[in-house]
Amino acid sequence: MMDYERLLSDNVKSLKPSGIRKFFDILEEMKSGEAISLGIGEPDFVTPWHIRDAGIYSLEKGYTKYTGNAGLMRLRQEIALYLKRRFGLEYHYKDQIIVTVGGSEAIDLAVRALVNPGDEVIIPVPSFVCYGPVTALACGKPVYVETKVENEFRLTAEELRAAITPRTKLLVLPYPNNPTGGIMERADLEALADVLRGTDIMVLSDEIYAELTYGQHHVSMANLPDMKERTIVVNGFSKSYAMTGWRMGYVCGPAPVISQMLKIHQYAIMSAPTTSQYAAIEAMREGDGDIESMRRDYDFRRRFMLDGLKALELDCFEPKGAFYMFPCIRKTGLSSEEFCERFLLEEKVAVIPGGAFGSGGEGFVRMCYASSIDNISEALNRLERFLKRL
Repeated sequence: MMDYERLLSDNVKSLKPSGIRKFFDILEEMKSGEAISLGIGEPDFVTPWHIRDAGIYSLEKGYTKYTGNAGLMRLRQEIALYLKRRFGLEYHYKDQIIVTVGGSEAIDLAVRALVNPGDEVIIPVPSFVCYGPVTALACGKPVYVETKVENEFRLTAEELRAAITPRTKLLVLPYPNNPTGGIMERADLEALADVLRGTDIMVLSDEIYAELTYGQHHVSMANLPDMKERTIVVNGFSKSYAMTGWRMGYVCGPAPVISQMLKIHQYAIMSAPTTSQYAAIEAMREGDGDIESMRRDYDFRRRFMLDGLKALELDCFEPKGAFYMFPCIRKTGLSSEEFCERFLLEEKVAVIPGGAFGSGGEGFVRMCYASSIDNISEALNRLERFLKRL
């Protein structure tokens, strides 16, 4: 008899499963078409045809071999041009950019390349679920900083300063934010930069939702004076081009850091999918119009859902980025998990408990508006019915 409890890694066993998974498992057991999902953070758009066509053409031409470890040179060149054109960021395609398997791999590479056992990583929460576990797997220590709704879930300079210790190695900046929809404006980043100057703390800026901001242009920590040398920028194609299943991301940063990340990528992955890389070249070259079109649509849905929640008297600050609402449900008297489980079982609508995204999320739920207006409208009708019963 194998003693798997003894054989398995203690580090891995200590990780908790994602708090999101439970609700997808319940959803999968329901009849097809019976439930509405506002849970998964995935665009409901199909990848634009010209991007799909580029992937198909690459297969027809037989481009099915490995690419270089860092990705196709043409793709890295296009990424460099895109970042300069869209965000004013300048990176050299040869030694400052790696094409990764989604943004998640890029986050993992950055953490593993920087963190030694016992190093501390500051993580604002609520935020995307992977940062803490990835840090723990690198034998680092996650240091969670609870952001506040009254600050629109922005990380403040005071909160950052209070979290820094002599062991601090890395600050994660997850903005625009999943699950809250919060953003950091230039003035917010400048205040953080003032705290970081004179330290050896690196910044991991997860900018996967950078193209999805409403009413203002995204600013990266790497845009600020003296900050580029300490900032690793993670981005990708999943959200802005509706390419989640293509598993395409990239990471940019100082060459000495990128070179170490590339070694991990070489051994763990080899290279990102070749077909996806050819599709991504087309996205970079010709996809600006697709971004604008989808963002307009998301903005309409954002305002529609926000108005609906306000009509139901659920408190929700106006999200200015990504495609999520984070309403407060404390007035119902239910915990976030109880609310979500009952809403799914009784009204067949899936939303995610705020507690799944870390401290500060309890009392809130995440609702994704990357769904059709018809689905959002029906979900709001069911929510009204559910709240009346409560």
